[in-house]
Amino acid sequence: MTPLYEGRRPGAYIVSEAAGATGGMRSREAGILTGAAKLVDGTILGQVSVGAAVAAAKGGNTGNATVGAVVTGPGAKTGVYSVDFTAATKFDVTDPDGFKIKSGATGAAYADDLGFTITVGATPMVAGDGFNITVAAGTKKFKAYDPAAVDGSQNARAVLFGNVDATLADKPIVVSVRDTEINGAEITWPVGISAPNKAIAIAALAARSIIVR
Repeated sequence: MTPLYEGRRPGAYIVSEAAGATGGMRSREAGILTGAAKLVDGTILGQVSVGAAVAAAKGGNTGNATVGAVVTGPGAKTGVYSVDFTAATKFDVTDPDGFKIKSGATGAAYADDLGFTITVGATPMVAGDGFNITVAAGTKKFKAYDPAAVDGSQNARAVLFGNVDATLADKPIVVSVRDTEINGAEITWPVGISAPNKAIAIAALAARSIIVR
């Protein structure tokens, strides 16, 4: 007699989840998988929460310094960052929520929520000059959790339900996003993830009521 083998069933990672008031699963939502990847059931996912960042000189600047390419860091927020010079070579940075973050200097790589370098021009900057750096909203699509990413997917947000192949195009998916207990032995992490990064991700999931058992 030929033996039959059962493959991994969708949702094998689920220990328990919450049912909706009118049927269905309150713990799950539909989404879109991006990232040109083939992922298996139980893969930990992040979400693209920020897009590209673009700098523009503020109107009325006296100096003509320039800003090089801007990259988003792990803490980047959607909205406008204000770069305000306090002296010819010194500046402060305020995030979209109005909080002053790290200060910087021309000619030196700035790294905080954003990364960039300001290069002095022929005319020095003066106090009050500055730049606006606008960070676009992300697509909100899901992709494999990557602690080294800077687009938002470095934050664990959900768990993939079922196997999905999005290597050639984005695909619709179902994800566990809340009120779910999951089996730690049945979930898939990035290859080589460090213990500290895994602990951070587990805590981030717990904050969304996704509990790793």
